[in-house]
Amino acid sequence: MTGWLARYLRSFTGFSRDARRFLITTVVFGAAISLYWIDFNLYLEAIGIDRPTIGWLMATSQLAGVLVALPASAISNRVGRRSVMAAGMALAAIALFAVLPGNVTLLFVGVALFGAGSQVVSVVQVPYIAEHTRPDQRNEFFATWSALGFMTGLVSALLGGAIAQGLSGWLGLTSSAAPYQVLLVGITILGVAGLGTVFLLTDDRHSLAAERLREPSRPGWFGLHVTNPGLFVKLLVPGFITSLGAGQLIPFLNVFIQNKFSLDLASVNVVFAITSLGTTLAILLQPAIARRFGRIGSIVMVQGASIPFLVVLGFSPLLWTVVIALAVRNSLMNAGSPIFDAFAMEKVWAGERATLSALMTLLWALGWTVAPIYYGMLQATLGFTAGYAVDFVTIIVLYTISTSLLWKWFRGTDHIAALDAQLSAAIDSVPDAAEVAVAEGPASLIEHA
Repeated sequence: MTGWLARYLRSFTGFSRDARRFLITTVVFGAAISLYWIDFNLYLEAIGIDRPTIGWLMATSQLAGVLVALPASAISNRVGRRSVMAAGMALAAIALFAVLPGNVTLLFVGVALFGAGSQVVSVVQVPYIAEHTRPDQRNEFFATWSALGFMTGLVSALLGGAIAQGLSGWLGLTSSAAPYQVLLVGITILGVAGLGTVFLLTDDRHSLAAERLREPSRPGWFGLHVTNPGLFVKLLVPGFITSLGAGQLIPFLNVFIQNKFSLDLASVNVVFAITSLGTTLAILLQPAIARRFGRIGSIVMVQGASIPFLVVLGFSPLLWTVVIALAVRNSLMNAGSPIFDAFAMEKVWAGERATLSALMTLLWALGWTVAPIYYGMLQATLGFTAGYAVDFVTIIVLYTISTSLLWKWFRGTDHIAALDAQLSAAIDSVPDAAEVAVAEGPASLIEHA
């Protein structure tokens, strides 16, 4: 047991300097993103925006992300991931200034800018990680990155709501929207600070230029390149189906829990902090599960196990059961995401990674563009209780379909886990393995058989 634990902990070491510095960006900018998603639509309700309009605001944000995803991918291949990441964070920071006054027109402008900026960052993060980690450590680094993001969400949720309420009282602000407005100011400060951390990273435009010379063929439309469209479809469709379910419910879970159980801002943040802790632990354990059962096997296992907890989350009348179900569901459903990101990046050439990442985020955003409109229609026509009931049934069906397709299309790749373990053992036996250059083609011919 001790030997297994030592090997497990050692697998999370030896990351490159830029990979380690990227984790700083994850903490600072991730705190801003976490607080925004936990509390922004509560802020909208507090200033009197009706739920159908909130649905349109969320849809506008996601649509903006859809429009910028592919251009950001193509541009990042030419000017570097770091530069595009900085541009996205700058857009998000400007957006936060725009939403502070609470004017409806500025709200639409602000959410569009925030959706575009955060999506630009999302597009380049995954290929950036793949390009700054060795194949044998990608599962662990993706897990570390994702877990740190959730841990950041936990801490910021616990502290953010309490600090905002305390400051608004200390400043003598008595309106119901005051804590949210104070919180938005804090989110804006974090967003600007996150932009500053990007410049700690090495400029990567020259290394990307060298990679383009090793491309098997020239880029195509808009500088985008896909050598195996069928593989791209299989990598993209399950995530898109999941997004159609998640987009109609996940952004509004805070509204659901707050209204169903009459919780205040700090209490809502505590609930989501608890779920973030569970998710963090599950993500850190997932690489070990992937080595035992295969990456796809481990993903299907945890996602399938999460579905029954959606039933409890949606239909239980008891707060403590809902909190447990939310924590377990989020932990299981999100645990496999970093492993799938690592899996997907290794299935394609280096020059295709930003394109695949862009399409993944684009389709996710597209799902979250359509789904909030559906949510708004259900709320307007069926009301709170019945509307959410239909939402939960729909998301259960869609998650089941997505998980089944993932298993059907990729279950034959589970044997890659054994090859990864062998590769890790071989690299550990080489004294200077940490300095060995990583080949930038697909991970293995077996993966493409």
